[in-house]
Amino acid sequence: MPAWLEVAIRSICILIGLFVITKLLGKKQLSKLSFFEYIVGITIGDIAGSMSMDLDIRLTEGITSILIWSLFPVAISIISLRSKKFRDFVEGNSTVFIKNGKILEDNLKKEKYTADELLEQLRKKDVFRVADVEFATLEANGDLSILLKRDKQPLTLGDIKPYVPEEKEPQTVIMDGKILDEPLATARLNRGWLKKQLDQMGVAIENVFLAQVDSYGQLTVDLYDDRIQVPAPQQKQLLLASMKKAEADFELFSLQTNDAEAKRMYEQQAKQMQQLIQKLRPFLM
Repeated sequence: MPAWLEVAIRSICILIGLFVITKLLGKKQLSKLSFFEYIVGITIGDIAGSMSMDLDIRLTEGITSILIWSLFPVAISIISLRSKKFRDFVEGNSTVFIKNGKILEDNLKKEKYTADELLEQLRKKDVFRVADVEFATLEANGDLSILLKRDKQPLTLGDIKPYVPEEKEPQTVIMDGKILDEPLATARLNRGWLKKQLDQMGVAIENVFLAQVDSYGQLTVDLYDDRIQVPAPQQKQLLLASMKKAEADFELFSLQTNDAEAKRMYEQQAKQMQQLIQKLRPFLM
């Protein structure tokens, strides 16, 4: 067998094997890998590269080595899932750097962290004053997690409104010009509704690269041809306009009627509608 053909066969087989091993090891991001897992990955890659190019290495020897390096971290992961003590021993624990707004210098020295490195990590989190931090901890993977003091935390909608409507994940209903029925059903919609919405936009399904439905039932589309302008969703604006029209109708009815009881009822309904509009306006703009 020619050398180049053997190298090609070896490389293809090793690529398939590495793909299977990667699936076994899980879907951790590179930044989430422990130091040991990072070293294992580099070593397996080096062994695989040597097996592909060095024909003096027998496949049985190389496969045995790769299996040992691959199955060992898998076994460690399984044991770690079942034992907290073992997981802490292998992966380590988080270290508190700032507590109650005070820097713990001994913990910095323990992790061989300088004050400059701590400030750098805080700046990466958009924090430029240590005095603004209530709590900060160095995670086992090297990330710094921080909790700002209450008066330094950004304002959220929940701080303003006591009842905030639930925001659900958008459902992708069209991808690559193909309708996805499962997400469409999850949004409690059907193909007829989707076709009607696209017809109103003047868009054909096959021209849609991606389409999503948000928790308000609004459809947004991205077309293959970016030069075509698609009108923005108007469901929320239409709902707000309908509510304003209802308020105006109640006020008009109260002015037109001569019945005192009916007039009072229309005025009350108009007032309630106005209050409802004020509450919902931030969500419908």
